[in-house]
Amino acid sequence: MIDEILSDINKRMQQSIAHVQTELNKVRTGRANPEMFNSLLVDYYGTPTPINQVSTISIPEPRLITLTPYEKPLLPLIEKSIMDANMGFTPGNNGNSVLVPVPPLSEERRVELNKFVHKLVEDGRVAIRNVRRDGIQSLQNFEKDGHVSEDVIKDNELEVQKITDDMIEKLNELQEEKEKEILEV
Repeated sequence: MIDEILSDINKRMQQSIAHVQTELNKVRTGRANPEMFNSLLVDYYGTPTPINQVSTISIPEPRLITLTPYEKPLLPLIEKSIMDANMGFTPGNNGNSVLVPVPPLSEERRVELNKFVHKLVEDGRVAIRNVRRDGIQSLQNFEKDGHVSEDVIKDNELEVQKITDDMIEKLNELQEEKEKEILEV
């Protein structure tokens, strides 16, 4: 039973980190990143569909993203979706592909993005701490039911704290990576 509790804690903390990673990938940096468009949708025959499912996204140059739709009528829809997303891009098309130049970030925008990254990572830390709290509560309830001794619970609480520290360290590394990426000129 204790192993199940620890396994659940680990799994939920991993999910928190995966969520933060996904959100960080959406944050625009000064260079082209196709993952920025993963959350954008186009109206594909009446169904909102992710752009990456109706087009090929490639990066021919460090500051240019091309989206080549599988069907030509999607060109204006993809352009409109990118414009509506208000990501600071001005897409154009060459008849076959949507071309999205990625302008360099201003210093002011870099500071804003860094604050946003801090907020995303802090939200992740809070989620991990909440999982820790829930896990320790589960362990204490297990002890109250008379299933194990207090010493075993204390040892497992230390294990939960160790897992928490490791997960928060991973979040800190993700934050440092993203900040370095944003501050690159």
